[in-house]
Formats: sequence, structure tokens, C-alpha cells
Amino acid sequence: MGSLTSEHPKCMTEILATDTILSRQLRLLKNVGIKEIVITTGYYDQVLVDYCNSLDMDLKITFVNNPLFYKTNYIYSIYRAKELLDDDIVLMHGDLVFESSVLNDIVFSPCSSMKVSSTLPIPQKDFKAVVIDGEVKKVGVEYFDSAMEAQALYKLNKKDWNVWLDKITEYCESGKRNCYAEAALNEITDQCHIKALDVKDRLCSEIDNPEDLRMVSDKLKKTEVKTVYMCFSTDMVHSGHIEIIKKATKLGKLIVGVLTDEAVMSYKRFPLLSFDDRKNMFENIKGVNRVVTQDTLSYKKNLEKLRPDYVVHGDDWKNGIQRSIRDEVCEVLASYGGQLVEYPYSKDERYEELDRRAKAELSTPDVRRKRLRKVLNTKGMATVMEAHSGLTGLIVENTIVAENGGAKQFDAMWCSSLCDSTSRGKPDIEVVDTTSRLKTVDEIMEVTNKPIIFDGDTGGLTEHFVYTVRTLERMGVSMVIIEDKKGLKKNSLFGNEVKQTQATIEEFSEKIRAGKRAQKTKDFMICARIESLILERGMEDALKRAFAFTEAGADAIMIHSRKKDPAEIFEFVKKFRAKDNATSIVVVPTSFNTVTEEEFKARGVNIVIYANHLTRTAFPAMVNAAELILKNHRAKECDDVCMPFKDIIRLIPDEE
Repeated sequence: MGSLTSEHPKCMTEILATDTILSRQLRLLKNVGIKEIVITTGYYDQVLVDYCNSLDMDLKITFVNNPLFYKTNYIYSIYRAKELLDDDIVLMHGDLVFESSVLNDIVFSPCSSMKVSSTLPIPQKDFKAVVIDGEVKKVGVEYFDSAMEAQALYKLNKKDWNVWLDKITEYCESGKRNCYAEAALNEITDQCHIKALDVKDRLCSEIDNPEDLRMVSDKLKKTEVKTVYMCFSTDMVHSGHIEIIKKATKLGKLIVGVLTDEAVMSYKRFPLLSFDDRKNMFENIKGVNRVVTQDTLSYKKNLEKLRPDYVVHGDDWKNGIQRSIRDEVCEVLASYGGQLVEYPYSKDERYEELDRRAKAELSTPDVRRKRLRKVLNTKGMATVMEAHSGLTGLIVENTIVAENGGAKQFDAMWCSSLCDSTSRGKPDIEVVDTTSRLKTVDEIMEVTNKPIIFDGDTGGLTEHFVYTVRTLERMGVSMVIIEDKKGLKKNSLFGNEVKQTQATIEEFSEKIRAGKRAQKTKDFMICARIESLILERGMEDALKRAFAFTEAGADAIMIHSRKKDPAEIFEFVKKFRAKDNATSIVVVPTSFNTVTEEEFKARGVNIVIYANHLTRTAFPAMVNAAELILKNHRAKECDDVCMPFKDIIRLIPDEE
């Protein structure tokens, strides 16, 4: 290095205006959480010690001098420091310069690892590693067969390191001191298992001459302006978030993607803070260079547009619903040479307590009641599944599926009169009184926080309906659906096979008006269910009623049909939307079940209710279990059709 090292050791050579080789090494080590450093010294020993003390990096640095530095190699320096090295260690040469992501990969490797490169040319005079089945078998300047470019940057688990250190000790105490430490390693690689960590063309290079210095400095300048992408859905930032943001900023300029409310609702609880508030929150966090919108759980659109060098995430998404999202991220990054950087997930007890409080708040009446309107305003459509007990409520609450790089869950629950009656072994003729029905709602609400739509049957007498509205509203129910029939209720799917009497437009409109007058908030909704198509009264009658009921104050219109062909439903929606684009339309596709939610939404439908599917699937499953036991005189044959009992227990939330 000539004059560049005439007054100090090589590790103090300046590589950037703000960094020397050593200061950068120490800074990056600190960034990954390493606070205890052992530095072996020789040439210009005191100059190096004084320099490190001047850096003020809040590191515990221990210096070990090798008085024989001029006639030994670094194997002897390690030997001199061996009493301080009884743990997992990161081992590196003092003239090594690397990207922060390289150090990150080494430090967080679960096994012992050494840096190699499969893309750099094999050097003639420098270190090479012989790699067999992904493990380093030999390291030295003399190896070429099955070799890869390598640098002396290791992460060593204590077990592997102690094996190597014992051999280093044996070498030094027998007088073998003027050789590489790798000479000792090469004798025990059958006992010391070191993974070859391929960093490809990322920067990790030693500086031996001024040309190396120029090359490394130029590459560092390019590296320092790399971009990093992170995505957040949280409305509560905790210490773990701040720490991972700090780490991400060390890799480059940080761009944060904030998930929209719709994206958040697709896989987790309803956000307490709006998208704009959450976006503003991240814009004001130190280190965040830019905040962008992420429309879905899938990163693909933003990654292809921004092409960040790194995506940073906690390591908690390798399993479960986010696994497919992670796989897609890896695929997109690989397409242009980007890299995924994962840090250990950090739990924060204070955040977990706040999250528990947030979930509790979502279940309170005032907050829960508002959410159906918010879902409709945010997504344009709500998908709703029936629940008739606390257990089925938990199923609706917690069921989530991976879908197209994202996730999907139900938006709300339908408390069906049919299913409630059926679960009690009673007919669907309003024989289960309102008080009993409300008890079911209360049981569901106790263990869930999704919005609830209540099946109000005919609503009963107008004088009674107003009290039902007030009770449901006070409980936190979001919507009641009442059908325009009167007298003894019969299930609509019987159509004209049984006697059913439709209320007059005037009678039902007055019931709606009375209900709207009775409610105390703007959040609660009354939906008018029109039976004209069921009773074969014709399309014009259905539309006439729909417009009249909307005029009376109905917040939504439910149009029903028992035909498998959805044509009359589509016709109604089209004609209604020609005059009214604001009022929500509700459908229950029990019969016309081939239509997808996407098609319903495209045609102008806002709420799709799967009205009885948990009840209808549970019944044959229970009958099957009963028959298996009767036929076999024991329960063993039921094992294949029974879920493990512990899975049921996991579904039930602990009271905290």
C-alpha cells in the first residue's frame, strides 16, 4: 500500500470521506447488534488503539497485541486472543470491505458460514474455497479444482469454532505460526461444518494495493445509494418496528409501502387508524425517505415499479398465510437481482397489550356498529358468512385463505333466523322469540369483533320492530334485514308451495320509517328484503317496492330468488342501478350459486351473504360421525373425520 500505510496500519486506510476500513467494519457490526469486539494488533499498535478510542462507537473493544507480528501470521494473533473467544464469533480480516447485506447474511446465518462467490473469477493468488455439497472443505491460495472465490469472513457457531481453535492452538504450540489459520481448518473440516454462503457479485473484497482501494471505493459509492423497501399495515408502531427500520436504513434509502385499509382488512383486524393517518405516521419516522401506497398484500406491483435493491422484513412470515407472499417477493427480487433481508421478529409486550386493547375496542358496540359502513365505503363489497353460535362465530372470525399473492377473509357475520332455529331443532317460522335470538347474537359478539347483520324475519309488528331496532343498535349490530311479508313466516325458498302473504308497500314502508325514526345513530342500517321474485309477482313489482322502500329510508335492498339461473337477479340489479347508484344491494346466492363475488360486484351488488352454509355442512358431518360409531361400536373410525381436539381449543380465545 506504500505511502497509504506509512503512518498507520492498513485497516485505518480511508475508503470514503467519512469512513476507514476499520470504522466501517465497526459501524456495520454495531448495526447488526454485535457490541463486543476483539482486535488483534501488531504494526502501529498504539496508533490503532488511540484511533479506535476516538471513534466513540459505544462498543466494548478489547485489544490483543501480537508482539511477533513481523514474523508470524494471523494464526498466532488468534492464538494470543483465544481466551476471549469462547462463544459464537464473527471472524474477519482487518482489510476486508463488504456491503452491509453481506455481513447481515453472515451474522444471521443459522449455521457456521464462510463468504464465497460463484460469480467472481477465481483469483490466482488470493483465497479460494473448495466447496463440496455446499460445505467448505479446503481454504487457501493453492486450490483451484471445485474452488470458488472466497474471503476470510466467517460466522462460526461455538461448537465449530472450538474445534478449529483447538487445532489453531495445536499448530501454534508446535511452532507452526507463520501460516494462515485456514491451514489448521483444512485438517478438521470433517468435524467443523462450515456452509459456503454465496454472495455472488455483492461487494466483499480485501484491499491489498491502491488499485483495490480505487475499485472498492467506487463500488461503495454506488452501494451507498441503494434503495430498500418495507411494507407496513400496523396502526401502532412499537420498538421492534423502530429497530428494524433503523437496520433497513443502514442498507440504503428506505421506501415504506403502507397497506390500504382494504388490503389490511383482507387478512387481519380492521385498522383503527385510517390509511391517511397511517401513511402520515410513517412519513414522520426518522430514516424513512419516502412513503408509497401498497394496494394489496402482494408486493409485486410495487417491486416491479420501484425495483429496490433490498426488501426488508421480519422472519415471521415464513409460515402461515404470508408464506405465499414471501415466495412471490423472492421470485420478483430474483428476476432483477434484488435481495430479501430478514431480521429476527421482535415481540414487544407493550405493543401486544395495545393490540389486545385494540381488538377489545373493535368489539365495543359503537366501534363494531360502524364497521359495516366502513367496509362498504372502503371495498365496495362485503362478503358475509352465517354464524349461529359462539363457535361458528369464531370460525367466521378466524378463517383466512391465501389468494393470488394476498389473503381473503369474511367481512361480516349473518345471524340467520333459519340457522338459529335449526340449531335449536325448531322450524323456521319465528317460533324462536327475539329475546332468544338476541342471546345468540350476544354469545357471538362476546368472542368476535366482525360486524353483524341480523336476520329480522318480517320484523314483527311495527310497534315491536322499533324496540328491536333500538336493542340491536345498542348491542352494536350493524344492520337488520326484514322481509316484506306478514303473518306466519315461512322460509322463502318454499316460494308459492306454501301460503305466504306479502305486506303492502304502504305497510312495509311505514315499518321502515318507524325503524329509522327509532335508531339513535347514523351507523345502523335497515335493509328491506323484497320477496316479489320468490312469490312470482314479477320484476316490475320488485322494482316498484325497491324504490318505495328506499324512499321510506331503507339503507339497502335485498333481492331474493330461488331460481338457479341468476338472470332475474341480474335484471333487477341492472334496472335498479339505472335509477339508484347509492343504495346498497344485498344478495343471498343459495340457489344461484355459480356467480362469483367479482361478477356480483361488477354488476353493482354490495353485500353477498352465504346464509346457511356452516349449518348445512355441519349436519351431514355430524350424521356421518354418529353412523360411524353406531356401525363400528366404537369411536376409532371417527378419527379420520374429526379435527384434533387441541385445534378446537386453539380456536377458543384465552381470557387475558
